[in-house]
Amino acid sequence: MKITVSRDKLQKALQKVGAIISSHSMLPIIGNVLMKADENTVTLTTTDLEVRISVVIDAKVEEVGATTAPAKKLASLVSCLMGEEVYFDSDEKEHIRIKCGTGNFKLLGLPAADFPELEDFEVRREIEIKAKDFKRMIGSISYAVSADDSRKVLTGVLMSVNDSQLTLVATDGKRMAMMEKAPDAVSGGNGDVIVPARAAGELRRMLDGDVTVKVSVGEKLCSFKCAEFILITKLIEGNYPNFKQVIPASFAREIELPSAVLLSKIETVSLVLSNTSAFIVMHFSEGKLEVRASSSEVGEGSDVIDINYSGEEFEASFNPVFISEPLRNCDCDSVKLKLNDPLNPMEMEGGDGFIYIIMPIRKK
Repeated sequence: MKITVSRDKLQKALQKVGAIISSHSMLPIIGNVLMKADENTVTLTTTDLEVRISVVIDAKVEEVGATTAPAKKLASLVSCLMGEEVYFDSDEKEHIRIKCGTGNFKLLGLPAADFPELEDFEVRREIEIKAKDFKRMIGSISYAVSADDSRKVLTGVLMSVNDSQLTLVATDGKRMAMMEKAPDAVSGGNGDVIVPARAAGELRRMLDGDVTVKVSVGEKLCSFKCAEFILITKLIEGNYPNFKQVIPASFAREIELPSAVLLSKIETVSLVLSNTSAFIVMHFSEGKLEVRASSSEVGEGSDVIDINYSGEEFEASFNPVFISEPLRNCDCDSVKLKLNDPLNPMEMEGGDGFIYIIMPIRKK
């Protein structure tokens, strides 16, 4: 393989594919990036055996072929090179000579034939959606994914299609985040799949701009393809909980608040808390929401927000992290807090299809 590529384009491509590389793998080949040169392009591919990412960049190809190079070493080297173009020349021993500017280097690669092959799958459903919309949907809900492997289905993001409506859901059993949007196109009918949180996080990191993402769903695999990359992931098997049952049918109270103001008050008051099991109290009264917190180790604090509320005075307690995360990620100027009483779920609605359900903390 003999190619010349733009250093800037190569660096950006390596940043896209390099995030899933693990330095602790027992399989050396998946610590490498596959470089495959065709007529006018080179494709860079990495995998951790669960997620596979490929990026195609333009190249001057003198000799087609393929090899693999240590991904992290190559990325570090390219970031330090001084020159506009990088020249690669690999031989039959997988020795990769690299030239850029006045620099000359050699990396020891591994055979491309040893790199895990792309697994074919039958496409059952296809979805097309703008990259910026899909990025926002993932960001609005992914923080609520469970980190507990004992319930594997909760460690992923539910991607549900129903009557041409796309819904993403994440829950850890204590709170639930949901985002709905009508995509540009859907084919293949209704259905649900669970995308691993790692794959969803990589998608959020890489998606950008007005390009369209084409989602192809199979039984055990799912691909996300746009102009700049393709990501293929294994799906989590199992049945996701019925998220619609978690949403109360009606609410007795509804208060609209500016998202940034509420987030700022909660974060400031929470500074007096000493551990993650502590809680904040939200006290609603006529025209006023008081947010307060206290701890025996640090102290206490409170702050007030003017609100449009004239109902019965009441208060409810919440985990401050669980309240802050949706406000920080939902990308909404204002939210509606909907409640019935201090013991039943509260809904946070942000418009544009965002809904967040959280259980109050029962004080002892």
